[in-house]
Amino acid sequence: MLTLRFVSGSIEVHGDVPGQLALPGAAQDERAGCQRAPAVAYADIVRTLTRAKVQFVDEARRYETLSLSVQASREPRPYQVEAFNAWRAARGRGIVVLPTGAGKSHLAIMAIAEKQRSTLVVAPTLDLVRQWYDLLASTFGQRIGLVGGGEHRVESLTVTTYDSAHLHMDHLGSRFGFIIFDECHHLPSGAYAHAALACLAPYRLGLTATPERTDGRDADLTTLVGPMVCRKEIGELAGEYLASYDTETIAISLSTEERAAYDEARNIYRAFVQKHHIRMGDPAGWGTFIRLSAGSAEGQEAMRAYRRQRELAFTAPAKMRYLSVLLQEHRRDQTIIFTQDNASAYRIASDFLLPVITHQTKVRERSHILKGFTNRTYGAIVTSKVLNEGVDVPEASVAVIVSGSGSVREHVQRLGRILRQGEGKQALLYELVTEATAESYVSERRRDHDAYR
Repeated sequence: MLTLRFVSGSIEVHGDVPGQLALPGAAQDERAGCQRAPAVAYADIVRTLTRAKVQFVDEARRYETLSLSVQASREPRPYQVEAFNAWRAARGRGIVVLPTGAGKSHLAIMAIAEKQRSTLVVAPTLDLVRQWYDLLASTFGQRIGLVGGGEHRVESLTVTTYDSAHLHMDHLGSRFGFIIFDECHHLPSGAYAHAALACLAPYRLGLTATPERTDGRDADLTTLVGPMVCRKEIGELAGEYLASYDTETIAISLSTEERAAYDEARNIYRAFVQKHHIRMGDPAGWGTFIRLSAGSAEGQEAMRAYRRQRELAFTAPAKMRYLSVLLQEHRRDQTIIFTQDNASAYRIASDFLLPVITHQTKVRERSHILKGFTNRTYGAIVTSKVLNEGVDVPEASVAVIVSGSGSVREHVQRLGRILRQGEGKQALLYELVTEATAESYVSERRRDHDAYR
């Protein structure tokens, strides 16, 4: 008789497998005297053996069947029911794409209540881990496990970060029958994929608003989580389930002196890049530029020029003046100001006396600022990238993009921060773009999404 065992993120199949039977993902491990497959293949191996009527002992599975009761429930919206049914029809494995604010976490609660298995929720940041922890505790009224941020307590319902999941999945991977990857577009990144491969959970749910990745590795999500089973875009839900919204791109002009300074800096930077045949659009381009610029006085001048032209585009005085106009115009609205870098965020915070959140902001201070924003103590906050995804800021109705990357995902996520529905709410997203600079091209790239058409 065959025996299945979970060992360090893999499934070992001990015993004589019938010669004509190929086990999914398995290969002979001569050293261990067994067939071995990544733990993610567990469900397929069990189904293959069951269909072939091969008897086996399952020592791999250590997860529990639960008796959860939902203590706080909400009536699901029609698109949530559609997504849930599509996921269930796909044998409880798949990815659901819903806009920010559309209730992806509520869909996850429905799935946990349906499957009644030990569940691990994996989220990219400690802020999101905290939100999931609170949601699970209030919904199911039981002790919730936490792995990450200095905690390591495993329960039948547990929340962790991607970093911690990667570190601990080799020994935790058999303890959960259901795994949920929040913001699952992070999953194919390097070592994070190990968190999915080393877990045997037969049920998997990936949640994201924007699954596509510039490196094309979003295709790996099918293996790591499952197929895309349902997708809804912002335009499909805006007005009825999300706040109605408008987006406005505002062209900012440099003064004559600023234009001359920008062109001079831009020419110095571009000349160096072209001389050394650096393709800045390639993934390795930025790293190559940093390495070569550090090796000579000419390179160091090129780096200073690069920073100068970015500074002129990102925080042009005319931008700051127009930002002042917007803050005055929306002084009664909860406003989030987004920047590309910390330096710009701190400068705006200093100029306008606003609280600022960056990756350097301590957890306690960040919580204080978000609480003050929610209860309207603060009418506006500034951030670089920290609030791009996940963090719940339901009161926000205005977003101002002072600067950003060319990432479509980042832009859609920033729009999503202001789309949670409210009575009579009309959300507004402003994008300030310094015209006739590289920022104009970046703006065109990041608005390549149905939400901006």
